[in-house]
Amino acid sequence: MKLHQLRYIREVAKQNLNISAAAEVLHTSQPGVSKQIQLLEEELKLQIFQRNGKRLVGITEPGQAILALAERMILEMENIKRVGEEFGNEDTGSLTIATTHTQARYRLPAAVKQFVDQYPKVKLTIHQGNPTQVAEQVVSGEADIGIATEAISNYDKILCLPLYRWNRCIVVPHGHPLLQDAPLTLQKIAQYPLITYDFGFTGSAIVTGEFSKIGLTPNIVLTAIDADVIKTYVNLGLGIGLLANMAYDKERDTNLAMIDASHLFPESTTHLGIRRDAYLRGFAYDFIQLIAPGYDKKTVQNALKD
Repeated sequence: MKLHQLRYIREVAKQNLNISAAAEVLHTSQPGVSKQIQLLEEELKLQIFQRNGKRLVGITEPGQAILALAERMILEMENIKRVGEEFGNEDTGSLTIATTHTQARYRLPAAVKQFVDQYPKVKLTIHQGNPTQVAEQVVSGEADIGIATEAISNYDKILCLPLYRWNRCIVVPHGHPLLQDAPLTLQKIAQYPLITYDFGFTGSAIVTGEFSKIGLTPNIVLTAIDADVIKTYVNLGLGIGLLANMAYDKERDTNLAMIDASHLFPESTTHLGIRRDAYLRGFAYDFIQLIAPGYDKKTVQNALKD
């Protein structure tokens, strides 16, 4: 049994049993991946994957157990590698952050700038996705740190630290009737076509839940994963926009006006998530403290022990 064989079966599972896609990610050939899977199955004397001819169609019960163990072994190998890097070369390495567009665009730039200035030899990568994708990247080890709202706190393997609370606003073109119709209510919002976040993002259940409580269904005509896309379509006159209040910038969004909607919806909490059994490099702790000064290395490590 070889480590690269475990990496192969893990990647095939991640790519929905598509060997070609797995081979591309692994920078190897499809026949090479297939051959190594076959050799591993022969060594273990069992099938990891169910087959229909040459095509993989499922994962066997023992295969599920093997994949879980392979995930742990690969992570521990990565942890060992990081320990060596930490004590051999403290200021070099890589750090991957998984987050949503709103966090990456409106909350992280200052911390990223400080980090890059402090650690110029560390390769910093930012992956964007919805909260579920962010959480899954942390669980799989693809990302060292995840920053998102809601879904990331639902994973047992992830330690979640609350960063800050936020709420929402309505954005409209200048001269829109809502600007002269205070106070803003859910009933008034429901009268207009609404453009807001995709349903996998930033508190969508909270928003629809508040409308449901009073027997209303918002007229959502368009959803997007990107606050800037929402604002673009509001500018085109397709509807009013409902987005995180942090995503409205008075200096940049000169074509739009903002109406605070925080009195209409419960606050949401953005969390920082790290895998409980991952080994973090020293510079990863420094990045966390740049985002949240209250979370120094000792505080985070104590939380990981709980």
